[in-house]
Amino acid sequence: MPTEVEIQENSVLVILGASGDLAKKKLYPALFGLERRSLLPASFQIIGFAPDKIEHEEFVKLIKSPIKLEIPRHAEQLAEFSSRCSYVSGHEGGDKAFQALQKRLEELGHGKKEQNRLFYLALPPSVFVLMSEQLKKHCYSKRGDTRIIIEKPFGHDLESSRDLQKALDPNWREDEIFRVDHYLGKEVVNNLLVMRFGNEIFGSIWNCRHIDSVEVSITEAGGAEGRGSYFNRSGAIRDVMQNHMTQILALLTMERPRSFSANDLCNEKVRVLSWMPPIAPTNTLVGQYGPSTGGSKPAFKDEEDVPNDSRCVTFCAAIAHIDNERWSGVPFLLKAGKALNESKTIITINFLPSPNTHIFGPLSPNQLTIRIQPDEGVFLKINSFRPTLGPDTKIEPTDLDLTYRGREIPEAYEALLLDALKGDYSRSVRRDELDESWRVWTPLLHFLDEERDDTVPIQYPYGSTGPEGLGELMESHRHKS
Repeated sequence: MPTEVEIQENSVLVILGASGDLAKKKLYPALFGLERRSLLPASFQIIGFAPDKIEHEEFVKLIKSPIKLEIPRHAEQLAEFSSRCSYVSGHEGGDKAFQALQKRLEELGHGKKEQNRLFYLALPPSVFVLMSEQLKKHCYSKRGDTRIIIEKPFGHDLESSRDLQKALDPNWREDEIFRVDHYLGKEVVNNLLVMRFGNEIFGSIWNCRHIDSVEVSITEAGGAEGRGSYFNRSGAIRDVMQNHMTQILALLTMERPRSFSANDLCNEKVRVLSWMPPIAPTNTLVGQYGPSTGGSKPAFKDEEDVPNDSRCVTFCAAIAHIDNERWSGVPFLLKAGKALNESKTIITINFLPSPNTHIFGPLSPNQLTIRIQPDEGVFLKINSFRPTLGPDTKIEPTDLDLTYRGREIPEAYEALLLDALKGDYSRSVRRDELDESWRVWTPLLHFLDEERDDTVPIQYPYGSTGPEGLGELMESHRHKS
């Protein structure tokens, strides 16, 4: 594993978009999670920055509001945490706003030998470049490290992703940019590498000689409620499959890295993605949710700011392949969507059937299920005798349950923020990873953007399992024994 790195003393985290949903729902609770685990140094400071005029007391109240205090000690820690938070209003806009931010940074750094600055752009991607230019012009630390954190989406296709990076290049080096994909902060996703490379039982069978097919599913029971306009521009493929799902797939299929350093991990992810051909439209099924069967839930087109002729893909199933020796011929069945019957993220490894049916009779293939959320866990389905005193023995599949019950699992943003504060890029998305991921999905996206007659999304009821034809698509690409 990589050498443990500590958060540098005299570090300041500036959250741009400090009054937005991402900051309130994810960042402040995650930062307090680090505080209550005693992972933040006493010199660590947080500055909120947004156009709103907010008094200090109001900002502290905003920080505290989503945080749940489970024991009295947490109240004391929250008071200490809040005392190291301050707010700068950018209501004047332009240079003056960032000059005010720089003034506050200098006040916090007065008398200190160094000051390390980390800027979290909790903002729409459309302003990344402008904000990053202003930060470099006015707020770049002259006596310490400076980094920026940006959230997906990183562009909307391969060309725009490269354009975004080119626009950042004049001001920020690659090692000063931390690209967040919050799935990389999830405990079970990180455990994929340990499970694969730390257990010989899995390492030796993780290939096409033993695996029949692999399924990765990211489904949500909720629709686009309140985010119809955003989702109409992105859709399920850009919102979930090009980033979260592709990162999971890379960790699931990559070769063993030379080490667990950021560069070695990213090198192997890039290498395995380079073996993946672009997703073929003929191996894809797209859908858009309509109203629920009883009419209690709206169709996507009924969401606010969604046009009546929207062809936004709210559901996609696709078949991927990796054309290297390890995965030759193994289909990867990928599925993501909104307004389905349940919310879950799950990986299923279907192994080839046992050749010993002539001894035991019918045997179910072994199956490894990795549940990322909710109720994190790993389940291995094996065949075993059912206990009986009768003359007829019966073999049936049995689950070995490796759930995470009783363990406190850190939130994904806790892990990602801790990495960013330490300067550990092992869970950041490198620019060549982005290139390979967009290369895989961009041809399909452009095909769907043409709005041909044969690319109209199939309507499915809100709360169902997805559009008609899903089962047939999946079954047709599963290997048959």
